[in-house]
Amino acid sequence: MNVQRIGVIGAGQMGSGIAHVCALAGYDVLINDIERDKLEHGLEVISGNLSRQVARGKISDADKDRTMNHIRPVNSLEAFNEVDLAIEAATEDEQVKRKIFHDLCPKIGKNAMIATNTSSISITRLAASTDRPERFIGLHFMNPVPVMQLVELIRGIATEDETFQTVLGIVKKLGKTPANSEDFPAFIVNRILLPMINEAVYTLYEGVGTVEAIDTAMRLGANHPMGPLQLADFIGLDTCLSVMQVLYEGLADSKYRPCPLLVKYVEAGWLGQKTNRGFYDYRGEKPVPTR
Repeated sequence: MNVQRIGVIGAGQMGSGIAHVCALAGYDVLINDIERDKLEHGLEVISGNLSRQVARGKISDADKDRTMNHIRPVNSLEAFNEVDLAIEAATEDEQVKRKIFHDLCPKIGKNAMIATNTSSISITRLAASTDRPERFIGLHFMNPVPVMQLVELIRGIATEDETFQTVLGIVKKLGKTPANSEDFPAFIVNRILLPMINEAVYTLYEGVGTVEAIDTAMRLGANHPMGPLQLADFIGLDTCLSVMQVLYEGLADSKYRPCPLLVKYVEAGWLGQKTNRGFYDYRGEKPVPTR
């Protein structure tokens, strides 16, 4: 398929990043969010991130202007009738995603493809909730999207080869590196990464080390650019918990049991950087560990 126009559903951290890289690569992009404020904020984030790329010499001012002109915010999915590919980038909640697909399918062309940016949920199961499982695929971008090079491609049991090859071509045009994953809970990256983060939370929960000690140990002892608890705050503790729950329920192995302390933080609404409190408190000039 010749893809020229891409629709992005969700203008949060992931959706705005996906819209950014698609528009920069020359695609016309429609971006939608159920919250008008989030849609406006997403456009501001895209503009700010493009300005940073200009300042670093990655792109020119003309590239930034051209990219922003490729992006059109829309208040309704009705406008998606003209897209060749719709990418869902909503919260990591299966029922939310299913509702989006239920609303989306009647509004897009019969040949349009659908991709989900889920970081853990079964592609086959999500595809079965649409009217086009053969044109459905997992397209998992890493966060932050403009910076991270990897994109996981996950075929559902019904995904046709034409869909896979078309989306693979898009990933390469974006300048990203694809990694093909089988449709198992959390795919490759999060299957490995999130249990490590969960174990770091257990290490804190059991009093083996403080937040600062754990993050320092992994930065300097394992040469990680960011400690696991700081990374959890960056990802969002609610997302971390959702992925661990998918792993625990999908693989039925006790080693994936979410740490009770992670559950407690999410119940408190301390979700990390996006709420200004998680394993660190971000309300002051400098992040301060909360334990």
